[in-house]
Amino acid sequence: MLTPTAYGLAIVLGLFIVFIGARFLWAPRAAAAGYGVPAKQDGDAAYLEIKGVRDITFGVLGLTLIAFADASAVGWYMLAVALAPLGDTVIVLRHGGTKAVAFGIHFATAVTVLVSAALLFAV
Repeated sequence: MLTPTAYGLAIVLGLFIVFIGARFLWAPRAAAAGYGVPAKQDGDAAYLEIKGVRDITFGVLGLTLIAFADASAVGWYMLAVALAPLGDTVIVLRHGGTKAVAFGIHFATAVTVLVSAALLFAV
């Protein structure tokens, strides 16, 4: 029962971050608003698209590890990649975003990723 739960959560997280990355490519300003720090209208959208590519890369790498590596390797990946939403929490707080978004979205995501890592290590 633990193995399907561990892998299932990891797959959902991988697909979710690919979706978020794609949103930053298709609708960068709307995605930035959802991130918690709206982009300036006269700002360079290239930086938003860079975030999109980063997120897609994280998701594809995670899904690739799920497909071709053991649970321990995926667990270590999840442990390392939890730094991104933790950093996002700080970025949102430092740039005028709300605590609700910082903690309710980004910090909660980091905790979920860490739970995923723990489940994968337990498999």
